[in-house]
Amino acid sequence: MYKKVLATAASAVLALTLTPAGPAAAKPVVSIVQGYSATVKENDSSFFCPENEVLIGRAHHGDENGSTTYWCGKIWIDRTQVAVSTNHYQLVDPETYSWFEAPESNAMVGREHDGDENGISVAYFAMLTYLGRPVTLVNKRWSETYTEESHESKANPGEIMTGRKHFGDENGDTEYQYAVVTYY
Repeated sequence: MYKKVLATAASAVLALTLTPAGPAAAKPVVSIVQGYSATVKENDSSFFCPENEVLIGRAHHGDENGSTTYWCGKIWIDRTQVAVSTNHYQLVDPETYSWFEAPESNAMVGREHDGDENGISVAYFAMLTYLGRPVTLVNKRWSETYTEESHESKANPGEIMTGRKHFGDENGDTEYQYAVVTYY
């Protein structure tokens, strides 16, 4: 009898060590769906993504009289749309040397530009929240370097735009900062 009880106890311990305690915490599913897009004349322009959308790309062709296209996207985490604050944080720089980076948990949501390369550019950022808590932006990266007068840049899947830098006139260099959206 003693051997049988010991064997049963050993089997029970083995079963406990081989059986998972429960399902592992699932990683949130993040998707970015393209939303609104528009093309505007660069000179004296103002562009903002619609409510609850963020920038995911930009293209420009020509000088300050050329056209600029903006692409916006909607962020979804586990089939719930991420909220984009309507209170915007802004940074202002002369266009000839503009370098904009979003604060933590913020995305780029708009841009204004006045005049030519000697004019002022303003970048607008907004806080992103999911279920009332800030999202996390990871793996920030700068795009390749483009010539401002003829380029197009879009975020990779799962990324949003979090910054832009530009040096010079329409022949100068432009880069974009993108980040991956996640939630812990």
